[in-house]
Amino acid sequence: MSNTDKNTTEKEHPQDVDVQQQGEAKADKKSKKKEKKEKKDPIVALQNELDLEKDKFLRLFAEFENYKKRTSKERVELFKTAGQEVITALLPVIDDFDRALKEIGKTDQDNELFKGVTLINDKLISILKNQGLNGVDVSAGSDFDAELHDAITQIPAPSDELKGKIIDVVEKGYTLGDKIIRHPKVVVGK
Repeated sequence: MSNTDKNTTEKEHPQDVDVQQQGEAKADKKSKKKEKKEKKDPIVALQNELDLEKDKFLRLFAEFENYKKRTSKERVELFKTAGQEVITALLPVIDDFDRALKEIGKTDQDNELFKGVTLINDKLISILKNQGLNGVDVSAGSDFDAELHDAITQIPAPSDELKGKIIDVVEKGYTLGDKIIRHPKVVVGK
């Protein structure tokens, strides 16, 4: 602060300046007394220095513990979702199997082709389930949840009970662990 600023401040609020100067003077006296004490007693000075070092050590140790917890949590998350890209790429294949089974099942379920495709589909699904993939359970007539479902269209509801409810499931949804990797695509009644 320049001298002119101090003068104007002192003229405008002389009481505030006096109180401030008194507070600064008291603080200076206390710090000088403390310095004198420390000069007289080296044990007190060493104890204060030791306390500061202990505090630094404890803070550093706590920070390191937090770092270890954070990195282990990130590692677990990485392992859980490591194959997410591959599994996401296989979802259309699962959809194709579902459509193929639906069409083959219309003709003859005793057919060897149907049994073979079912066997391959079940094997693929079980392998993906072991990796953490689960289907999102959605059925016609259940409540629509914007957090969970992806509405692709709205159609007039066939009845009043189906207003705001799911009319049809166009594409299944899947989760990998706790994370939704594909929302189920549904038709909602309005």
